[in-house]
Amino acid sequence: MNIFKDTHYNFLRWRWHALVVSWIIILAGIFVLVTKGIPKGVEFAGGTVVITEFDQPTSVQQVRSALDRTFGQDVVVQSYGEPARKQVMVRVPSFGAENGQSLSTTKDALVSALQKANIGSFRVTGTEIVGPTVGAELTNKGLWATVLSLVGILAYLAFRFQFSFGVGAVIATIHDLLITLAFLAFFRYDMTLNVIAAILTMTGYSTNDTIVIFDRIRENLRSMRRDSMYDVINASVNQTLNRTIINSGMALLTAVALFFFGGEVLHGFAFTMIVGIVTGTYSSVFIAAAVVSFWRGKAPTRAGAHAPSMPITPAPVPQQPTRKTKAQRKARAS
Repeated sequence: MNIFKDTHYNFLRWRWHALVVSWIIILAGIFVLVTKGIPKGVEFAGGTVVITEFDQPTSVQQVRSALDRTFGQDVVVQSYGEPARKQVMVRVPSFGAENGQSLSTTKDALVSALQKANIGSFRVTGTEIVGPTVGAELTNKGLWATVLSLVGILAYLAFRFQFSFGVGAVIATIHDLLITLAFLAFFRYDMTLNVIAAILTMTGYSTNDTIVIFDRIRENLRSMRRDSMYDVINASVNQTLNRTIINSGMALLTAVALFFFGGEVLHGFAFTMIVGIVTGTYSSVFIAAAVVSFWRGKAPTRAGAHAPSMPITPAPVPQQPTRKTKAQRKARAS
C-alpha cells in the first residue's frame, strides 16, 4: 500500500525548528514537575484506594466533605468510570502497618466515615492497599528498568550499526521520555504501573521505528557512497515514509480507541501511548536522524570518501580483417 509515491521531502531542513519546539516542551514540563510535581499512584506513593458505587447520584464534593473530618485535606476524591454507574474513587495517602489485619484499617475508617455522613447508600466495588516499602521498591524497579533499557539500546545499535547511530537512538529515547513526562505533568495524570508499562512499550516502539530508518540508511550508504550523510538520511526517511505512516497510524488508532472506550483504569495507559506514538515517530526523524547528521556532518560518507578511484581504460578496439590484394597473394604463394 503506497500512500506517498516517489517523495523527496527535505526532512532535515526542519531539524533545528523541531529541536526548538522539543526544548520548549521539555523546559515547560520541567518547570511543572519542579513546581507542582507529578501525581503518584497508590503503587508508588503508598496508601489506600477504595472505589464506591452509590445507589443515587452523589457529587464528589459531598464525598470529600464527609471524609475531611476524618482524613483532612490529603484525601483525593474523583469520579470513576462511566457516569451512569455513579462510582467515586477515594484515595487516602495515610496507611497503617503493612502486615496482618491492620492493612484494612484505613478502608474500614473510610467506609465508616461515609456511612456516618448519610450521603446515600453505597457499596465498595474495589480496594487497593499498598504500603511504603512496596511503593519504594516499585519506584526503584521502574527507574532501573528504564535505565537498563537505554543502555541495552545503545549497546545493540553501537554493535549492529555504528556508535553515532546508537547515540542518536538513545538521545531520541530520552527525548521521548521527557516529552511524555511533560504531558503527564501538564494533564495531571497519576504515575502508576500502567503508565510505566506504557512508557516502556513506547520506548520499544520508538526504537523499532528508529532502527527501520537506520537500516535503510546503512543500505543506502553502499549505493550512495559519493553523497553526503545529509542526502543519504533524507533519501532513507523518504523511502520508509509509507511504512512509518501506516504503522504509526494503526497504532495511534488503537491507543485512541483504548482512551475513549477502555474505561477509567486505562486512561493513563492510553494517554501515555498516544503521546509516545506521536513523539516516537517524530523523534525517529527529527531527533535520532538529526543527531547522526550532526555527528557525521555534510561531508561525503566514509565509504565514499575513502573509496579508491578506479582508472578508466579505453576498451580495446577489435581489428577488422583486411582483404589481401592479388600481388600479396602471389608473393605469399612464391
